[in-house]
Amino acid sequence: MAVPAEMTTRDISGKFIMNKDLSDDSDEILRLQGVGWFTRKAIGMATLYLDVKHYKEDDGIEHIDVAQTITGGIKGTNEHRILDWTEREHEDHIFGAVLSKSRRVTLDDVEREWLKRDWLDESFADGHIIYTCAKSDTAKSGRTWSSEQVWGFETVNGEKRYTRHVYFEGPASEIITIRLVYDYREFRL
Repeated sequence: MAVPAEMTTRDISGKFIMNKDLSDDSDEILRLQGVGWFTRKAIGMATLYLDVKHYKEDDGIEHIDVAQTITGGIKGTNEHRILDWTEREHEDHIFGAVLSKSRRVTLDDVEREWLKRDWLDESFADGHIIYTCAKSDTAKSGRTWSSEQVWGFETVNGEKRYTRHVYFEGPASEIITIRLVYDYREFRL
């Protein structure tokens, strides 16, 4: 289902479902992140639900909290993005020890061409789009990988969709680019 016409990245609060038919396969990225075969197959068969809460603190700093669940109400990975470009540690039950940071940037600030493509105007707030970086905390996890993402809206099959473009680099410098596409379910208060 398309997102409402009036929705912009000033507030992406809402409930979404990953559209597997429209999204690229993420199995190879998961493998390179050290996720085991059984877990990858379970993730591949499950439906992923996102419950997004987007808000600003009194200091004006944006927060995007994403609670993920999969089929049957099983807890997935939670994302707590604070758009202030401060690197934060996170221990994830799927990906292990992770370091991440997020902010808004202009497309001129984005290095990877894949991350710049096809965004609708509603993806920008004052000319800036949501940009996130995550990498393994190699000292703690023993793994090495990095990921850059841009979040926004684009037209997919003639409908406005919430999407994420992912640029992933694996432990042996493998480069994978994918697009994740989400169906809109409902507004979240």
